[in-house]
Amino acid sequence: MSSIEGFMIPCLNKQLFGVDCLGCGFQRAFVFLLKGDFTAAFKMYPAIYTIILLGIFIIFNFYFKFKHDYKLKMGLVFLNVAIIIISYILKITH
Repeated sequence: MSSIEGFMIPCLNKQLFGVDCLGCGFQRAFVFLLKGDFTAAFKMYPAIYTIILLGIFIIFNFYFKFKHDYKLKMGLVFLNVAIIIISYILKITH
């Protein structure tokens, strides 16, 4: 176990109910990204890349406003929600 993994926040939902939550796997996927293991990051949490894209867009949009930024932001949010829900359903059914 790497030193970063020792600082991960445990999933309260998994500890209390024994069931993964919609966010389970994000921290480990981020650690895989930091280590350069992009495939493992995607397999661990498929929405990792779109969440990072959304975060970069929000930070960029905080400083630079442009036309249709709200629509693009909402599109990325809905895309993330869809990926998270679909991957969660696939995870619990397989």
